Amino acid sequence: MSDMRTGAVGQGAPQPPAHATPQAIEAIKLRHPWRMTFAVVILVVLVLFLYDAAFNRPVYKWEIVGQYLFDTRILEGAWYTLLLTIYSMVIAVILGVGLAIMRLSPNPVLKSVAWVYLWFFRGTPVYVQLVFWGFLPTIYKTVTLGIPFTEAIVTWEIKDLLPYFALAIIGLALNEAAYLAEIVRAGLLAVDKGQDEAAIALGLGWWHTMSRVILPQAMRVIIPPTGNEFISMLKTTSLVTAVPFTLDLFGRQRDIAAVLYEPVPMLIVASIWYLAVTSLLMVGQFYLERYYAKGVGSRPEVQKPTVETAMVTVVGVEADAATDDQPGGDRA
Repeated sequence: MSDMRTGAVGQGAPQPPAHATPQAIEAIKLRHPWRMTFAVVILVVLVLFLYDAAFNRPVYKWEIVGQYLFDTRILEGAWYTLLLTIYSMVIAVILGVGLAIMRLSPNPVLKSVAWVYLWFFRGTPVYVQLVFWGFLPTIYKTVTLGIPFTEAIVTWEIKDLLPYFALAIIGLALNEAAYLAEIVRAGLLAVDKGQDEAAIALGLGWWHTMSRVILPQAMRVIIPPTGNEFISMLKTTSLVTAVPFTLDLFGRQRDIAAVLYEPVPMLIVASIWYLAVTSLLMVGQFYLERYYAKGVGSRPEVQKPTVETAMVTVVGVEADAATDDQPGGDRA
């Protein structure tokens, strides 16, 4: 019996019947006539708008746009705008992470302080906040250090200690931190609670758990809205004229337009630079999102069989069938 079963899986074993060769499927491509029509309409409207702006609207003054697009003052304004954006976002990210941790803290005092901060800075317009920061040197003229009820040891003038550039950064950063705190909090809550429990079981402290386990996983959720806030901050810097700080891109183009009496072409110049810098930031955001989204949504490849499926036979069943077919075959 053992020999018969061994021979059943060899060359003399019965093979499954050959299947007919399947015919190729004739796939008919689905047509979308309205999609092409809509695309043509949009293209025609865009061409008409560009033609009208180029030849029928003398108020645009394209020669002035080309003349001042790379003007030294405009380039300096774009540089200050970028500095305002970077400095404000760095401070806002640090404060936002701290506020998010305070919101999730079991300490009621820290949780209440964070809630009040978010309530105030999200409930008042950023332009109004910047106006108040501009009035700071008027409201608090000096800062003194010394023993209370005695003569001051050191006195500083607020206008010398905090120039308008620093006040603009502080105003933008404090407002943005309130929004980033909620973004970070949402990212931390998106991480499964079991990750925290597993880190504690491994003996990791709070700092190592947060920095090596929770935050790296939360970055996938935090990065996309933070990138949007970064781009939004770039455009919000145009409001620092309320401080007043006028060396940014919007302020410089406004000063030039006031001399030329040509506000429209200078606004086009500023818009081109805002679009250029925003486009670079969007490219950086794309690669940053792709880096932190590694492994998300990817599916493993289906394992291919090492042998053809038609050649695989069930040893016991085929051997027993071969034994029954033989004359006088007896199953032991």
